[in-house]
Amino acid sequence: MRFRETSLPGAFEVLLEPHEDERGFFSRLWCAQEFAATGLPTGFVQASLSHNERSGTVRGMHFQWPPSREGKIVRCESGSVHDVLLDLRPDSPAFLRHVAVVLNAARGNAVYIPPGIAHGFQTLEDHTRVGYVMTDFFAPHLAGGVRHDDPAFGIVWPRPVSVISQKDCDWPLFDPLTHRRRYERPVS
Repeated sequence: MRFRETSLPGAFEVLLEPHEDERGFFSRLWCAQEFAATGLPTGFVQASLSHNERSGTVRGMHFQWPPSREGKIVRCESGSVHDVLLDLRPDSPAFLRHVAVVLNAARGNAVYIPPGIAHGFQTLEDHTRVGYVMTDFFAPHLAGGVRHDDPAFGIVWPRPVSVISQKDCDWPLFDPLTHRRRYERPVS
């Protein structure tokens, strides 16, 4: 594996290093030693899968409020996605900046998303599956999100949105002051 840090501190694209022969290739997807050597967590406690029927589907932008320490690795298992990471950590030099990475099953690349960064994606193909492994258990009372189309962030999605949940459409417009207050005063 190779790790390429994005412009968001602590967020990495994880690239495969395939070993090829006449059968195809073999590549390591996960290695605690390699993650630890890069300074990334190695304790994952939960895994999830999303299946998305239609191209253009948007899921996100989701995150967990403190005191959750949910980081995650996201990998496209079939199809491809335009994956977006949005830095919502008020103390980060990249606060309110985002990066996008195309994840696809053919490349096998993934992203590591540290706590405090919102995550979402848009499917680029029908029947796309995205797998997640998380460093903390999901806590419904700490679930947060921001609008995928909030002008405060300027996220450009590559396709028109074909499917999105009502919940993802109903997040309020971003208010940096309210966000900072909630982020700095965690609820348990």
